[in-house]
Amino acid sequence: MVNEVFLNHVKIQVTNYKEDILEHEKYKISFDFKVRGGNDYHDMTVLLYENVFNVKIPAREIEFRGKINKYSTSRVDFTDEHSISEFKLELIEVDGQ
Repeated sequence: MVNEVFLNHVKIQVTNYKEDILEHEKYKISFDFKVRGGNDYHDMTVLLYENVFNVKIPAREIEFRGKINKYSTSRVDFTDEHSISEFKLELIEVDGQ
């Protein structure tokens, strides 16, 4: 069971992890995760703006370079440190960039 994914060395606690193999044996993964408002939300969105990441899934012993294919988040008051936003992320493996 996958419950954590690393994007550029940032550990993310995930739920609803799904994994597929695409053409040319490239990975496609998707997962959900929660982020608190305030600085946590800011830090996560800054990370996600990078768009391409070193992806590591320790429970599956998988590492690859991945690019955001789909991304969404629930709407909350991002400045409220007590609010929680639900993120959904889908990454597709890309050749080294």
